[in-house]
Amino acid sequence: MDIQNKTVMVFGGWGLVGNAVVHKLIPEKPKQVIVTSLRQSEAEGYIEQLKKEFPNLPNDYFIPWWGNIFVRNDFKDMNRFDILANPEKRKILMDDIMDELTENVLKNSSIYQVIMKHKPDILVDCVNSATGIAYQDVYTVVRNIRNLISKKPPVETLIEETEKMICTIYIPQLIRHIQIMYASMNAANTKIYVKIGTSGTGGMGLNIPYTHSEEKPSRVLLSKSSVAGAHTMLLFLMGRTPEGAITKEIKPTAAIAWKRIGFGEISKAGKVIELVDVDLKDAVKLENKLKLRLEEKFKTTGDTLKSVFIDTGENGTFSRGEFETITAQGQMEYVTPEEIAEDVIYEIKGGNTGHDIINALDNATLEPTYRAGFLQHTAVQKLKELEKQYNKDSVAFELLGPPRLSKLLYELYLIKLICGKMKDIPKYNADELSAKAYQIISSDAKLRSEIVSIGIPILLPDGKSLLRGNEMKIPPFRGENELEIKDKNIELWSKDGWVDLRVSQMENWINRIKAIMDEANEIPYTDTSSLHVRTKAYWNNFEEIDLGKVVSWIFIKEEHGKRMKS
Repeated sequence: MDIQNKTVMVFGGWGLVGNAVVHKLIPEKPKQVIVTSLRQSEAEGYIEQLKKEFPNLPNDYFIPWWGNIFVRNDFKDMNRFDILANPEKRKILMDDIMDELTENVLKNSSIYQVIMKHKPDILVDCVNSATGIAYQDVYTVVRNIRNLISKKPPVETLIEETEKMICTIYIPQLIRHIQIMYASMNAANTKIYVKIGTSGTGGMGLNIPYTHSEEKPSRVLLSKSSVAGAHTMLLFLMGRTPEGAITKEIKPTAAIAWKRIGFGEISKAGKVIELVDVDLKDAVKLENKLKLRLEEKFKTTGDTLKSVFIDTGENGTFSRGEFETITAQGQMEYVTPEEIAEDVIYEIKGGNTGHDIINALDNATLEPTYRAGFLQHTAVQKLKELEKQYNKDSVAFELLGPPRLSKLLYELYLIKLICGKMKDIPKYNADELSAKAYQIISSDAKLRSEIVSIGIPILLPDGKSLLRGNEMKIPPFRGENELEIKDKNIELWSKDGWVDLRVSQMENWINRIKAIMDEANEIPYTDTSSLHVRTKAYWNNFEEIDLGKVVSWIFIKEEHGKRMKS
């Protein structure tokens, strides 16, 4: 798409790649650029720098925003450890990650609020999400809990540490992040989303010599790669979702460098490294046990570590020796942020760099085949023959899921038993269908038993009586054995997984069948092109009711669940 006059948001714009992306965007003449960073000083400082570099641009051309995009807006400026240390805030964070994505969770998220405030046409995400999630280090949290258990602490302490562990589990955080990104961009009508991803190891394999512990490679490092891979697959699904933002991912497989080279204080995690005053007489005797944490710390000299360095942005500040090692041929080597930014701009404008992972997966995955499509008819035909041979209709087993599929199949099956042909369904009114469906359920004990035995309850026409078996798939059991019965809940549960015999649901079915028939009838008889699939011939001229065909139509038309790519 054309970048000119478009609003562009760059997540992680202060960082190494984000900085390069912003600079490459300016010649494309976007309308406005929103630059985000974790810290206020980073975002505002970078905006001031940009204003000096581009003095001829309007004063509101560059807009700063800061905060943690993985938490709700109220927590965005808080240190994660402070959130976890606060019982009330920790519970909110846990609920935000683990509960269903409600309107409340979505609209309180920092991502939703910043995206809805600026409504970007283009969003470039340069945040190292895999590092941010994986380096919370669930292994250390689990180890702390194990140690606590061995000491038999108070229950309150164990509960606190367990809640911290729940907030640290990687995949739920990643899933919630993607859910919020997708919903927020849809609400803002964002057109294209480009993610700068990572392989987690700078392009190296399991033999990577850079590690975090005695393990090689460490579980923490492999967690980063795992989260990065899971992130890519979720973006792959986002890219296959109709009406969403066009989704791309550029995934560098090398070290990224550099931002600046200089001399000065060396910092770690935002704090300068203080020099410790250690004399030879302070040497520790290697006897008995080695203490990892000192009871009394050594005094500092009052000076800080200063040296020549190369700043690679959020990837770290390296010495000459460190940089020379990791970028040597046969090690991580490196790619410049400007090269990444050029790929980003080219992909946004519709070019094909060959470096978009989502496009690569689209082309590398095994798509549906002609042979399978041809044989689908053979399989269905054989199933029909066996149904006749054994006098047994094959409707639903609730092994595939979701329960809504089984619910729809059985509702339509009841209608099929009543009407026989698709074209005859509109001849009945909803009251008749509801009454006759109830008669079938009342008289056919075997059918009734089969439906409830697979976990699908039957809501009777009065809307207040429910036939159920030992198990119910909807509502799912989530720790609470009793749920309040409200009209709102009944509507939700019946939609998701209850065979609904009410008049209102039969009215829905009549309207659906009319819509299917109208859609097919509107196709001109003379149009014999390949344009149309669901023609009158597809529906057997409405002489039959093929359950799966009808329900697949519902999933496409009503649920907007159509496959986007083949």
